[in-house]
Amino acid sequence: MKKILAMLLVAMLALSCVAALAEGELVGVSMPTKDLQRWNQDGAYMEEKLKEAGYEVELQFASNDVPTQLNVVVIAAIEGSSLGTALDKAAEKGVKVIAYDRLLMDNGNVDYYATFDNYKVGTVQGTYIKDQLDLDNAEGPFVMEITAGDPGDNNARYFYQGAMDVLKPFIDDGKIVVTSGQTEFDQVATPTWKTDVAQKRAEDILTANYANGEQIDAWLCSNDSTALGVTNALEANYGGENWPIITGQDCDIANTKNMIAGKQSMSVFKDTRTLAAQVVKMVGQILSGEEVDVNDEETYDNNVKVVPSFLCDPVFADANNYKEILIDSGYYTEDDLK
Repeated sequence: MKKILAMLLVAMLALSCVAALAEGELVGVSMPTKDLQRWNQDGAYMEEKLKEAGYEVELQFASNDVPTQLNVVVIAAIEGSSLGTALDKAAEKGVKVIAYDRLLMDNGNVDYYATFDNYKVGTVQGTYIKDQLDLDNAEGPFVMEITAGDPGDNNARYFYQGAMDVLKPFIDDGKIVVTSGQTEFDQVATPTWKTDVAQKRAEDILTANYANGEQIDAWLCSNDSTALGVTNALEANYGGENWPIITGQDCDIANTKNMIAGKQSMSVFKDTRTLAAQVVKMVGQILSGEEVDVNDEETYDNNVKVVPSFLCDPVFADANNYKEILIDSGYYTEDDLK
């Protein structure tokens, strides 16, 4: 089996890749938590593909706790600006770092970034709402609320901005009304992406603004864990005539079941198998001294440098195409979604 002086360094709920460690000739994969479905899947698939490539692999989870993560051999970053010391030490050892799916911030020792086109994720969500409500042609007004992601996650602002760049013109001209008045990112953010946090905020919005059965036409949610919280709140507290359009991201099993049941309208699918395969390829390119694949050298500024990035394309799934997107591709089985 090949051995490499390398490690994967996880960035902000994600993993990363490094090219040399002082101890242990292996690839280390550190995922942030077992609490969210996608990180279990990402970790398992990354481990599988690295082993297939001939590398020894150590997979760890860091329980979503920044101090714990900073004290483990494989660094897993939940809050992307907390890794300065660890990144500096990695650089001293000649370690190359690839941030995986969430950008490591405020440090120049980040060599590459592998992720999905996060701004496009938001535009897909915003365009879905625009098309479903026929905003270009319908008279309106339509009522919408917004639930965004974790302020500590660099990606959350890209998701939010991508969607708002589609929808804000309709808010500005009054065709979309946000009854709560909460439209700025800091107002609609959900710390740590937690379902219960999103649910509590949604419950507060419903109590304050929709207690008499007022209609909500759409609820823009940046990902599936927040969409699940909003859906839970609506099921318990919403009396409007029509169920609102609810967006999401990740195609988690619970949310895909909700799509099938008509409780969630869509979810942006980011096939992490594609992303993991790309990172495995980049690991090999780094270790062999080849040019590393990137397709974006302008977008992702971590406050110290623009990090060369490889962006994979997201697609959306809904009740009409989930079988093609999720089952036919082998991501889920029919039994998974029963």
